[in-house]
Amino acid sequence: QVQLVESGGGLVQPGGSLRLSCAASGSDFSLNYMGWYRQAPGKERELVARMASNGGIMQVAESVKGRCTISIDNAKSTVYLQMSSLKFEDTAVYYCSAGRVDGRAWAVPKYWGKGTLVTVSS
Repeated sequence: QVQLVESGGGLVQPGGSLRLSCAASGSDFSLNYMGWYRQAPGKERELVARMASNGGIMQVAESVKGRCTISIDNAKSTVYLQMSSLKFEDTAVYYCSAGRVDGRAWAVPKYWGKGTLVTVSS
């Protein structure tokens, strides 16, 4: 079993920046990627970014490309999401996730965090 705990959410003004962190504990040797999803009020959960633990493959949503950077510190079992130039529409609960990728086939996340709220407001 793996537990994922997010931190770093909060209130930020449009154009501002925020860094989310997600620390993983426990072990599941089938896992080899971590990532971030988000769910805005009244909308479905959507992928933000995900990355193989070895850094070999990455996927970033078009809506945040150029504004968000995902990174993994394997020594700390932590994945980060650096967000900049934030917009009102980035307001959402951001969820950390972990799963397995084989080649370019990303499996549905096996584990989820409880989420951290990001609110972009003036």
